[in-house]
Amino acid sequence: MEKKLKYILLGVLTATTVFLTGCKDFLKEEVFSQLAPENYLKTKEGLTSVLYETYAKAANMNSNNSIYVLGPQEFMTDILYQSGDNVEATIRNFREYNWEPNMDFLIQNWDSYYQCIRDANIIIENIPASNLSASEKTLYEAEARFLRAVSYYKLYFFFGPVPLRKSTTQELSLARASDDEIKQFIASELKYAFDNLPNPGSETQKYRAHKAAASAYLVKFYLNTKNWTEAGNASSQFLNSFKNYTLFATYKDMFKVENENNSEYIWVRPAIASSDRLTANSWSNVSFPDNFKSAPEVGLVFKSTWLNWPNEFRIYDKFYNTFDPADKRKDLMITYFINSSDQRVELRGSDNIRSFKYWPDQNHVGAAHGNDIPEIRLADILLSRAEALNELNGPNAEAVQLVNQVRSRAGIGALKLENITSKEAFRDLILLERGHEFFNEGHRRMDLIRTGKFVSDAQARGKNAQPFHVLFPIPQVVIDSDPAIKQNPNY
Repeated sequence: MEKKLKYILLGVLTATTVFLTGCKDFLKEEVFSQLAPENYLKTKEGLTSVLYETYAKAANMNSNNSIYVLGPQEFMTDILYQSGDNVEATIRNFREYNWEPNMDFLIQNWDSYYQCIRDANIIIENIPASNLSASEKTLYEAEARFLRAVSYYKLYFFFGPVPLRKSTTQELSLARASDDEIKQFIASELKYAFDNLPNPGSETQKYRAHKAAASAYLVKFYLNTKNWTEAGNASSQFLNSFKNYTLFATYKDMFKVENENNSEYIWVRPAIASSDRLTANSWSNVSFPDNFKSAPEVGLVFKSTWLNWPNEFRIYDKFYNTFDPADKRKDLMITYFINSSDQRVELRGSDNIRSFKYWPDQNHVGAAHGNDIPEIRLADILLSRAEALNELNGPNAEAVQLVNQVRSRAGIGALKLENITSKEAFRDLILLERGHEFFNEGHRRMDLIRTGKFVSDAQARGKNAQPFHVLFPIPQVVIDSDPAIKQNPNY
């Protein structure tokens, strides 16, 4: 089954964690020799179990995928804010740039990825003495190194350079790596993964790593570090190597559960509709306005078993108003609704527009919906290449054509090269296009930082933004636990 790995991952979130993090007394208990710790990691069963746990941590699957994963990448931007429920105070701090090292959400982003890194190191160190075949050893190492690289990628763009743990034998106290060290490590790990992972479609199970995922992360890594030459090379390599990826025909339908196995998604964060919500996509629960009955604009009628939480995600009017009137991507946002008393309630005009990008799952389980969340899709590679080409050479025919592929799917007119007056003007057009294409996918923060708009845009909206806010503070509990780790400036 296509979601087999999703459910395996869900199971090992508990099982493998117990094995890896149990107290010392665990070793005193009577165990069967095959499952003794000194033997377990020599077996394919043991290494596979830890590998699945590594996938779960790399995807940050042990969290609500809307509030704790997507939210911290958009709450401080020009797209999204939140109000209501007991998380409002925390999210207000993100939104208003009142950031400090004890804020909620920070430790989760640190801890989950370092657990992934730990597990990846365990796999890599135990592969040589295992009973895996030669080809399996190559594959498992490539997957572990890919997942480790993705974890460092996410830590780096959240916190800046972090301690670089390449093995389980390093000292417990470890200072932060230099900027060059961590960037070189991420790039080299992704390149190794690209060389040794299977082609997409040939992976052992769906949701396991493949060459296209490693290639796509290289594109995004070079893009976000503004290494334009390498971003151009990597995006060219991707487009020449993986021609089976295509833009999904209907933007509005792409994010529905029934279409999640589409040819545009390169790498996703899997979501499972399960009762414990460990891996849930809970976006729709926080999108319904109070007393929502239906939204004629998009053809959505409330189902009695869906949940409507008091924690509500709202889209700013100013962002919505930047869309072309004909842009089909707006079809996933509502500007009014019919309430339970059959009254029309306007949402536009008060920063209260709602996004249903992750369309409610008909087979949900309570608050848990199963919509996979795309981390990288083909449209991102196209726009990333356009941006790199512009930064290298200014507006050019290939870059404009790449942007127009995305605009065509949206149903809006093509840009004309002769109308683009400068590199700076095209940079702004691409940024605007990325906002329209990737709203609520967790890209906006990095897009604004990369283009130099993050702080100035927030200040224009009256926020307390300062240049040091391009990085989050390292969680205080991390600083307290290791004096070798120094806090980011001004926190």
